[in-house]
Amino acid sequence: MDDSTDPESLRLLEGSLRTTMAAASGAKLDAALTELGWHDMLDEMPGVAAPLVFRLLGETGAHAPVLNDVLARAAGAPPGGAMPLPFAGGSWVIWERGEGADAAIDESLPIRLVPQGNPLPGPALAAGRRALGWWLVGAGRAMLWLARRHALDRVQFGRHISSFQAIRHRLAETLVAIEGAEATLHTAEQVDAHDGLASLLAKAAAGQAALTAARHCQQVLGGFGFTAEHPLHHHVKRSLILDGLLGSARELTREAGKALVDKRSAPRLAQL
Repeated sequence: MDDSTDPESLRLLEGSLRTTMAAASGAKLDAALTELGWHDMLDEMPGVAAPLVFRLLGETGAHAPVLNDVLARAAGAPPGGAMPLPFAGGSWVIWERGEGADAAIDESLPIRLVPQGNPLPGPALAAGRRALGWWLVGAGRAMLWLARRHALDRVQFGRHISSFQAIRHRLAETLVAIEGAEATLHTAEQVDAHDGLASLLAKAAAGQAALTAARHCQQVLGGFGFTAEHPLHHHVKRSLILDGLLGSARELTREAGKALVDKRSAPRLAQL
């Protein structure tokens, strides 16, 4: 297999991965992905494997410590380990490969705070930001799907709320944000980024898109979205954690702006 895998093979692979993620999460999913050949896919077709796996993690709501594998491959380290990762606000965390972590920053993810680690190599940082970007895009699409289904089903004043202009605007703005973030990720996957700038901008766009989805979809769902029984809050919390990893949307936007001001020029990252 390589990055030019035919569409039918990709469709079958996506179906297999989606089924696997629906049945397992955490350490069990980590083991299941290894059995499916995740490490081989990452070596042989990284431009397909990482976007597909991380997008599906977002769409299904599953999780696995596979970000460590992307970083290790880009850094030239062996797979299977875990390394300290920069987190929002100057903190550092580690995404452990077990089921749980002491003092985890979120009860659903084995991520815990650690002392400051070593800076990640540039290629690893860029690859990790792209992977997280795809995860955030997937989470945004999951939230949008929940809100759209609710809008089509919910009836108020004798009309489906999907007919209300305010609802349509929120859903449309969410879709535009997600599609725009996905376009920046495709560009970052294809171009030779200038000092990782394309990947930085793609991660920032994906983080902002997921936060936009969380805000608008919560408004569309209303009280339903606040209940513990509804799945929206899982995607919202997951998006907040993922946005903070390897730089939040706010931090990366400021970093990109400072870099461009210092250089007094903006490189052309894509031919439009």
